[in-house]
Amino acid sequence: MESKTFLQVLCLAIVGLGFASAEVPAIFVLGDSTADVGTNNFLPGFKARADFPPNGIDFPSSRPTGRFSNGFNSADFLAMLMGFKRSPLPFFALADNPKLLKRPSFRGVNFASGGSGILDITGQTALTSSLSGVKNVVPLREQIEQLSAVHENLTAIKGSVYTEILFSRSLFFISIGSNDLLSYFYSNSSVPKQDFISALGLEYEKQIMSILELGAKKIGIISVPPVGCCPSQRAVNESGGCLVGLNDLALEFHSTINALLMKLGSEYTDLKYSLGNTYEMTINVIDNPFPFGFKEVQTACCGVKRFNGEGICDKNANLCLNRHEYLFWDLFHPTMTASKLAALTLYAGEPRFVSPINFKQLAEA
Repeated sequence: MESKTFLQVLCLAIVGLGFASAEVPAIFVLGDSTADVGTNNFLPGFKARADFPPNGIDFPSSRPTGRFSNGFNSADFLAMLMGFKRSPLPFFALADNPKLLKRPSFRGVNFASGGSGILDITGQTALTSSLSGVKNVVPLREQIEQLSAVHENLTAIKGSVYTEILFSRSLFFISIGSNDLLSYFYSNSSVPKQDFISALGLEYEKQIMSILELGAKKIGIISVPPVGCCPSQRAVNESGGCLVGLNDLALEFHSTINALLMKLGSEYTDLKYSLGNTYEMTINVIDNPFPFGFKEVQTACCGVKRFNGEGICDKNANLCLNRHEYLFWDLFHPTMTASKLAALTLYAGEPRFVSPINFKQLAEA
């Protein structure tokens, strides 16, 4: 009898559990490239895009959509587990066609922008801001401004009662922070590490509070993975190992997020939240890949040179054939298989990986 991987077993277990019993009317996704489903396609002057092959090679019709993946990403899989077809459309697609907000089938918006961060400065460049005038990324603060605009438009179209109920019952997913840590790590900043982490946590708390003030009551936070183990970071490490200093930042920031969520939980008594520990989830796979069906957890499927981590995934890059056996798609991002595993773990995982409740329990809270 053929043995099953952990991913297959987890899928079967979730089929037994079923989808979240409480209907989720909409999902709103904020974050960076881990959740971007095409936002950066609308930023033509920015290079952090994925709307070209072989990105999307395993997406329906092998279509590059702007997802930094060979197919669906974690935002898509979380949406599927909540009963949706995939992640909702990016905000700019709605802005181009505001009639979509009026549809009875409106099920949310994705605001995530690849390269963005909690801090406004993350992902921005002097050239972009001062010379060309072309927008680089949509930082979290601006994503929340877009969310506020959606709230305002829904109120105008469908009324305040409808909008209040919608926001209170919907799920808000946030996946961000990696780019802030990478920027700090390579900046040679004189700001002490702990001071930077504290300041980043305070800014994150402020942004989450802005979402809560709009009426959100169910928030799922996806913390920073061990970014020091990405192929791009192994490539710059002479030993080929993970960059410990960068991973330490990710660990410390997870603790900061946990503390700020506990604080917000005491201040907003109707707040329900889940914190996904993607650091622990990813290290668990890297340390023991075979039960999960992975054979390669260091080198990217698509890229160039050492670990395929020294260049972007484009038509000139190396491309693996057995994509389902790779943890990393490109120099930074997971494969569709890895994204599915992450979403399944967030949805139904144990407290080691997601706490104080998992995303399924959050939907039903």
